[in-house]
Amino acid sequence: MPSKSRIKGHTESADDYLKAILELSGPEDQRVASNALAIHLGIRAASVTGMLQKLSTDKPALVKYQKHHGARLTTAGRKRALEVLRHHRLLERFLHDFLDYGWDEVHEEAERLEHFISEKLEDKIAAKLGDPLLDPHGHVIPERNGAFSARDEVNLLNWACGVPALISSVSDRDASDLRAIERLGLRPGTSVVVEAGVRNASLLVRIGGQNSTIRLGQHLAAQIFVVARTPQASAA
Repeated sequence: MPSKSRIKGHTESADDYLKAILELSGPEDQRVASNALAIHLGIRAASVTGMLQKLSTDKPALVKYQKHHGARLTTAGRKRALEVLRHHRLLERFLHDFLDYGWDEVHEEAERLEHFISEKLEDKIAAKLGDPLLDPHGHVIPERNGAFSARDEVNLLNWACGVPALISSVSDRDASDLRAIERLGLRPGTSVVVEAGVRNASLLVRIGGQNSTIRLGQHLAAQIFVVARTPQASAA
């Protein structure tokens, strides 16, 4: 990526909005509703509207925003969002692999640091890590040049029963959920099969080649994303 110089008047809060829009817009770059942003960021909808209006009138504009129609990143906004997201995920990987942070601890630390690391430090962290493709939670790390290919993942709640799957990523937003997911042995790279599901209740999931199943509540299942397990993939 080119220079990491802060856009004039740019704030950490603005970075958080841009990153949230990037994450919520998905591969299709869909418009993101103000309410969805408010929930994601844990703030009032009125505050979201004010920030989106500001970001849309900045020079350069970082967001395209229409009331009642949501927000979408401009080219400049997407560039900055990818910079911050790369910082965040590299920092998570570094904290986990070299400083022995648990995968339930790295998100909050990376949130604090992601806005401030220099291009030089980013490059040194990436080189030390061997230019990793994924963070500890299985999320794709944007490339240095800004390239970013989101995978075609499916939430475990929506995965068909009886079809082998591989856990590709898990949400990093709640430390207690991550600890529960780890206790159950459901880290990224683990093969699973949903044996049965009860609507609005829980899933029965078989892990790897085990004969027994575990019962997985909807809340935790919603934090887990999977892809199809190829014949070559070995059971975790």
